[in-house]
Amino acid sequence: MTTTTDATATTTEATATLDTTTKTLLRFATAGSVDDGKSTLVGRLLHEAKAILADQLAAVTATSRERGFLGGEFDFALLTDGLRAEREQGITIDVAYRYFASDRRSFILADCPGHVQYTRNMVTGASTADAVVVLIDARTGATEQTRRHLTVVSRLGIRHVIIAVNKIDLVDYDQAAIETVGNDIKTLADEIGLETPHLIPISALAGDNIATTSDNTPWYSGPALLELLETLPSADEDTADLEAFRLDVQTVLRPQGGLAPGLDPEEFRDYRAVAGQITAGRVSLGDEIEIHPAGLTTRVTGIDTASGPLETASAPLSVALRLADDVDTARGSVIAAAGTLPTPRRELRAEVFPFTAEGLRTGDRVLIKTGTTTVKGIVTIEAKRNLETSGLEDAEVLAGNDIGLARVKLSAELPVPDFRDHGTAGAFVVIDPQTGNTLAAGIHTPEAAHSAEATRTAESTEDQS
Repeated sequence: MTTTTDATATTTEATATLDTTTKTLLRFATAGSVDDGKSTLVGRLLHEAKAILADQLAAVTATSRERGFLGGEFDFALLTDGLRAEREQGITIDVAYRYFASDRRSFILADCPGHVQYTRNMVTGASTADAVVVLIDARTGATEQTRRHLTVVSRLGIRHVIIAVNKIDLVDYDQAAIETVGNDIKTLADEIGLETPHLIPISALAGDNIATTSDNTPWYSGPALLELLETLPSADEDTADLEAFRLDVQTVLRPQGGLAPGLDPEEFRDYRAVAGQITAGRVSLGDEIEIHPAGLTTRVTGIDTASGPLETASAPLSVALRLADDVDTARGSVIAAAGTLPTPRRELRAEVFPFTAEGLRTGDRVLIKTGTTTVKGIVTIEAKRNLETSGLEDAEVLAGNDIGLARVKLSAELPVPDFRDHGTAGAFVVIDPQTGNTLAAGIHTPEAAHSAEATRTAESTEDQS
């Protein structure tokens, strides 16, 4: 477990590497068991960041008073639980996205649900996060759902994990109680292969250690939650200069019919560009790039955006690239820095997260969508993760909210990289071809799948001996 001293050192190091002259963006999610206080925490963060409009504040104040919340105190959870069912039940069902900024940084926050049946929503909310804040009630400690959420976080490879031990006011700010939770989390993190998380004792309701450190916890020397979030490097900051350029082609742009007013028809008569979002790295004028499935190499001669032409662009910007050669491209093509495209493959070895009650089973015929490409696939379930032991069990079916390993045979070759090395480019969704419903999310992790399979075989051999 990250000690208070370690947390302070980590924060200092992150601050030193973060350019605070401009507001960088951090995407983070909150997760935890039911009633651990996620929505209250999100509401408190919005309040501390002054992201609540006066009329919202007045409405929530009135509603809190009408419901007699703690004798008329302000109910921060009402700022985020937007669905009527959520407010009536006092729980979070959908993933509630919120956008706010502090003096130093901009944030996109995903408030994920806590109930077991909504774990799929947690997977969705955390899938694009740079950091995850997992709440734990100081009175009850880690639960089965805590293990489930940390397992999801571990499998998704999220860079920064913060354990927020909430409701410390209800244990009288007892240091020993917090240390007990910290020791349990360290043991759990070791079991599931998660890097040691940060630990911050908080009270979302009272505001302890949210925006500033609290006098009620003199034994804690680390940063407040918002201070830590302001200094963590985002994925874009971590990888923009490390990952090779990659873009999934969404469409090919060619003038058809009339042009917008003010544009010279002669200038754009032969205009042709491939448009899409940069999913990794950066691209500059003159760069050599390769295109799948054409298998050809060419140069970038222009980078156009809605704001005008650029000489260099990086993830996650959407751009239109003009190329030196007229290469056959279409929606679903992949463009990458020359020599960096993974070898196209006809089979994915993946960790999968079913979203529906029916789940996935061996033999299911599905559609696999990765980036802007959609192909047919056949699923073979290999194993299911036992969340109590963190081990693997043989399985041919994965039910909703299970986590397991699967092979997917594809109808066409795709250059899908290892998710652990290239993030979103190695992720995909599984779609029902009949209804169009999303059945599961998956991440391509071939080496992890083989390693897990070997571990399962070794455990089976030990049991038999």
